[in-house]
Amino acid sequence: MKLIGPFAQLLPLTGLPEKGAISDEQLTVIPDGGVLVENGKAVAAGAFETLRKANPTAEIDKTDEPMVLLPGFVDCHTHICFAGSRSRDYAMRIAGKSYLDIARAGGGIWDSVTKTRAASDTELMENVVARANRHLREGVTTMEVKSGYGLDLDSELKMLRAIRTADQYTPASFVTTCLAAHIRPKDFDGDEKAYLHWILNELLPALHSEHLTERVDIFIEETAFSVAAARPFLREAKAMGFGITVHADQFTSGGSAVAVEVGALSADHLEASNAEDIRRLAASDTVAVVLPGASLGLGMGYAPARKLLDAGACVAIASDWNPGSAPMGDLLMQAAVISAAERLSAAEVFAALTFRAAKALGIRSSAADLQAYPCADYREILYHQGKLKPSIVWKDGERI
Repeated sequence: MKLIGPFAQLLPLTGLPEKGAISDEQLTVIPDGGVLVENGKAVAAGAFETLRKANPTAEIDKTDEPMVLLPGFVDCHTHICFAGSRSRDYAMRIAGKSYLDIARAGGGIWDSVTKTRAASDTELMENVVARANRHLREGVTTMEVKSGYGLDLDSELKMLRAIRTADQYTPASFVTTCLAAHIRPKDFDGDEKAYLHWILNELLPALHSEHLTERVDIFIEETAFSVAAARPFLREAKAMGFGITVHADQFTSGGSAVAVEVGALSADHLEASNAEDIRRLAASDTVAVVLPGASLGLGMGYAPARKLLDAGACVAIASDWNPGSAPMGDLLMQAAVISAAERLSAAEVFAALTFRAAKALGIRSSAADLQAYPCADYREILYHQGKLKPSIVWKDGERI
């Protein structure tokens, strides 16, 4: 048994609604708080002295300066398994070149596919560990990691095996997702329907046999896969036992409607979602995942997070950390920036980074994954727009 604290403020983020708007007045803020941990699980939270007196034999993990304690963040959308850089793409983009211009010049997703295919298993694994550990130091204790820069059998398997191996070398928790339906690869001899058929009949059975992932993603967009092709693909993947998520409404509407129709866990991006998309998402159990890092990287507007919340949707915020559109990967900074642009309360942001993001991954956990910020008031965290980082992070109750 271990007692962690005391903290100037402890925000357990319990008792908050799973969907819709949240005011800061709904937050439970425990002054001089502590967390009781047993076997890596958080079993109680409350006044530190009360917990200490009730558990006199508990080991004390003492904090010596005023701090605010939050649950660890969950990043429910990342692409941190990749090799190489797309700095050339970024330079071309900020110089005014279009997506198609960059692709014609050899850039875009296919550039990352080429570099990732050429990377060794060890290089990919080490890249994932390094990025995951940076995320962990910044308070992200659980993260989704996608494939999608392989796009053939050997390379997709290589990516997902690298993610599985990386999980052994970092305290962070991973949720893996197969995004072989990222784009149709240039070297595939067939149309989008044939490629998705190959994923269903060749790749997914191989992933099942190796227990590499239980989740499938697809990019529905004019430059990727059509609504007509995505709908039966997702239904069949779900029938095979995979959880479903969708890259939806990034540049054009249509993807989120499919996500809701097939019962996807989440619809991610949503920058182009219209009023009907918002209404549909709010009426569903599909989590609306907004990705401010992609908006920053592409110089485009943010997803309508405020409208989604006011309509009653469950909104999560994720980093979309990837080599092309969202290379920064700083989840807290991105959340702070979209909170100012979309007028999100601190309570809405913290919910979007914790239990609502966990819902997008289909997980619930009582693990003592915690982070403490060097301040005495929780409002300081977003006020500093991502520059105030946690000074202590705990994973399963252990300081990392």
